[in-house]
Amino acid sequence: MAIKRREFLKYSALASASALVPEFLRAFGNSFDLKNTNGKILVVVQLSGGNDGLNCVVPFRNDAYYKARPQLGLKKEELISIGDEVGLNSRLSGLADLFHDGHLAIINSVGYPNPNRSHFRSTDIWQSASDENKIVNTGWIGRYLDATCSGTCAKPHAAVEIDDTLSLALKGDEMKGLAFREPKSLHLFAQNPMIRNVAADYHPHAGGNPSAEFLNKTLAETTQSADYIYEHSRIFKSSGIYPQHEFGQRMKTIAELICSGSETSIYYVSLSGFDTHAFQKGQQSRVLQAYADSISVFCRDLKDNHRFDDTVILTFSEFGRRVEQNASKGTDHGTANNVYIAGGKLAKAGVLNALPDLENLDSGDLIHKVDFRQVYATLLDRFLSANSEKILTRKFDHLDFV
Repeated sequence: MAIKRREFLKYSALASASALVPEFLRAFGNSFDLKNTNGKILVVVQLSGGNDGLNCVVPFRNDAYYKARPQLGLKKEELISIGDEVGLNSRLSGLADLFHDGHLAIINSVGYPNPNRSHFRSTDIWQSASDENKIVNTGWIGRYLDATCSGTCAKPHAAVEIDDTLSLALKGDEMKGLAFREPKSLHLFAQNPMIRNVAADYHPHAGGNPSAEFLNKTLAETTQSADYIYEHSRIFKSSGIYPQHEFGQRMKTIAELICSGSETSIYYVSLSGFDTHAFQKGQQSRVLQAYADSISVFCRDLKDNHRFDDTVILTFSEFGRRVEQNASKGTDHGTANNVYIAGGKLAKAGVLNALPDLENLDSGDLIHKVDFRQVYATLLDRFLSANSEKILTRKFDHLDFV
């Protein structure tokens, strides 16, 4: 059957599901394994655009905060108290409930040395877990998938992103995660007769054309994962009332897959809208509300279905904002930020370290106190039972949230 160029490009896009080069090919029936996972589930939420963490976790007793933000500073009565000196933005009431239930850890001043204020570069640094001066073409989750390739490799749906395209974070040398917006659409796309025929007829040929071998194997793998994801998406249907915002519906999809018993171990999802250079209060309030309300219903779903204790939700942004507001009642790109960890069985919850030092800044920016790779190392070693030193290429001290 002839294939049009546009169709070929669509099929080629499915290469995001796998990156096994020919020397890694083996009998298709033996190519998948999840024996190196431990049944734990990690959900990674990226707040894209650079969330202003200083207006999320607010030091309401610090005069320097209000001096730097005469219009943007949130008053105590606009906050939900979580301590004698700190309150959460009122739009984060869903997180406040988790905090008071002992299911949320807040880590302040998270970043990396020599911070980069470019959205694209800083996102790459967070997703690859690289140093600022090094370009790395694989992601930390992708390398986690690679680490499962001890004779056999994990399935593409071992790590999924609820989006049209796959982020660097989920791309490894040998394995990649699977990106899709909605399980049914992925399944319908994989029903194309050309794809099904390739998948049914595929047998590895080490001496064949490498490009054809790669595409054929990718289509075969993706078809299996598409079928698997679709079947599991039909097992459990949430009765939770998720926000109609796109992010809320994506969190609902993740909850339904987790509660269905899907063997996916890592889910990745993003929420945009945090680049608040002008009129920040209204814009940030809207996206924080969408985020927190969705997380709240999501965690309730997991609790009701006995999956919350096996799940950790990591929320980060590529950088924070500058301490001083700008002339447009917004904030510009900054450096260090807070990170949120939610889960049913945290070893330590609450505010885990000191609030940012607003009197000791680096040219108007917060100074990082915790390297973000310490968060990754803790999750990899203590939660996912992986080898963080191998995946992150060096050793980072653990934190105590798990």
